[in-house]
Parts: sequence; structure tokens; C-alpha cells
Amino acid sequence: MPTTLTIRSLTARPVLLTLERPVVARIATITEWPLILIDLLTEEGVVGRSYLEPYTPKTMRYLVPALHDLGDLLKGQPVAPADLYRTARQSLQFVGYEGVAAIAVSGLDMAAWDAVAKAADQPLCRLLGGALGPVRAYNSNGLWLHAPSVVAEEAARLRGEGGFTGLKLRLGRERITDDLATIDAVRATVGDDMHLMVDFNQGLDLAEAMDRCRRIDDLGLAWIEEPIVYDDLDGYQKLTADLKTPIQIGENFFGPRALHRALQMGACDFVMPDFMRIGGVTGWMRAAAIAGAAGVPMSTHLYPEVAAHVMRVTDTAHWLEWQSWADPILREPFAVRDGQLHIPDRPGVGIEWNEDAVAAYLVA
Repeated sequence: MPTTLTIRSLTARPVLLTLERPVVARIATITEWPLILIDLLTEEGVVGRSYLEPYTPKTMRYLVPALHDLGDLLKGQPVAPADLYRTARQSLQFVGYEGVAAIAVSGLDMAAWDAVAKAADQPLCRLLGGALGPVRAYNSNGLWLHAPSVVAEEAARLRGEGGFTGLKLRLGRERITDDLATIDAVRATVGDDMHLMVDFNQGLDLAEAMDRCRRIDDLGLAWIEEPIVYDDLDGYQKLTADLKTPIQIGENFFGPRALHRALQMGACDFVMPDFMRIGGVTGWMRAAAIAGAAGVPMSTHLYPEVAAHVMRVTDTAHWLEWQSWADPILREPFAVRDGQLHIPDRPGVGIEWNEDAVAAYLVA
């Protein structure tokens, strides 16, 4: 395999999948899941792959051209992820490091790391200095805002999908009593040993969050995730100081400095960056160093394949969020057994496209 790689081109293909279990949250209902499949082609024949999950189909209209612009900008450059990350971010200094353009940089970064690991003929976790092995995961594939009995029945099925010891359910129903009844029903179904995470999906204002979180503060929950809008760090600081249950935020951190600021403010107990916002693998590793120095447990958000690799080298690795939403377009999805995601012994991240499925789901 070649030891150095040079960027030849970048292609980005939008696909739209149908969710087996639609997202039903307080702020949105999502039945279709968009992905952008990225192929970073090199002059040496190695192809780095990654994908982005931009939540809404319309966002792909902006992200795909942004990715192609990055490919044009970096054509002929060596595939050195740290250098590419720096160059791509510097191109955004006049417009800002957040938003769609920054997400495009993250997609490029993950593809670049995949290519470099493939050229080294190593799984990414080994290239980063870790060993191949399993990563503890919780199932986040469902448990949306349905009736308590429906959620409890689904919890039993989700537990059995991979022997999970952790499940995440969503809260924010019209009445707090219905949320409480759902937690009780799930707990009665899956038992006291199950780690239960809850997520309000930013659906509450601060006053409502303070009231509702206090009502669930003694229920032995693993964490309370994003009860209020993501950028209200002053509000999160108040919630974190007031509650015994850990507060989890971070999927909306744009870059490592955002994580650092939240920790400086005492705005959370746990962090869970999202790869498309934190800056891909490069951004994650820099954020992980900050969380590690602070001793703050760090979990992942979406992107379980690349997430598994970096969790093997994250000092304060906590939980991997397992969602199989990208599985339909993967040639060989990763396996989950005994509540752990198992990284395949393949070079790079270990993902390849199922081209027949891609053709079926491709957005014209």
C-alpha cells in the first residue's frame, strides 16, 4: 500500500432512507433520514469514505456543493488530516466556523482519516494508538414519545437486539405524569439493572426544565440530556448545579472550544459530541484531550462506526450511542453483541457502500 496519498477528487452523494422507527420528539417528527455519502479519491487509488447525517433533506442541497467545493480547494494536496483540517477551517474564517460549512469539513476529515488508515493497512483505532476491541454501547434506536405501554414493549425488543445494558428514552410529553408513567413502565419491563438515559431533545424552557428534571431526579437515571435549547449554557449551569442526576450535553458543540467553554462554565456533568459538528476525528481527538484533562466522561452521538474507533483511544470514554440508521447502505454493518459494538478487523474505519442500496435510495 502507498505510504503517502494525494487528493484527486471528492464526491458526495445524497441518499434518503426511511426510518424503521420514526423520530417522534417534542420539537420534530422525522420519518425519513438523509445521509451524504463521501468518497475521497486519491491519485494512489485509495478511497477514504465517510458519511454525514444532516437531519433534514433540504440541508443536503447546501452540504453537497460545500463538500465539492472543499474537494476542488484541496485537490493535489497530501492526505494529512491535521493539515487538511487546518486549511479547510481557515477557508471559513470570514464566514465563521459553525454551520453547514463546518459540517462539510467534518465529513472531509473523517474520510481523510479512513484513507490514511487504509494506506497504513490498519484499523483506524490502531493507527490512533489503540487496540482493536469492543466498545460499550446503549441502544438509541427508538423509545420516542409514544404511550407508556408501547414504549415499554419496544424497550424489551431493543434490549434484545444486542444484549444491551443501556437504553435511551425520550421525554417531553404534554403532561409530566405521562413521562413519569413511561419511565415506570420501562423500568418494570427491563429491570433495575438497566441503565436508562433520558433525552428531552431541547424541548423545554428553563422554568419547565427545572420543574420536570426535579420530578425525575430521584429515579436513578444515568443522565438527563438536553432539556433546554443547546446554546443556553447559563441555563445548563443552573440545572447542573441544582440536580443530582448528571446533565448530558454536547451534540451541538461546534468544535473543541465549545466543549471547553461549557466545561469552564460548569454547564454539564457529561459531554457527547457529534462528529459532524465537533470536527470529525481530528476535532474529536482535540475535544477528548480537554474532557480527559477535566476528568469528564465522554460519550458519542450518532456515527457509531467511526465513534467506536475513537472511543478506544478516549481517556474518559463512557458510552457509545448505537443507532443503526445508516445500516441499509453499508455493505457489512458492524455487529453488536452483549451490549458492545465490535469493530471489524478491516483497514480504515471499516465501512463500504452497498451500491445496490445506494442506487435505490439516491436522491436525484
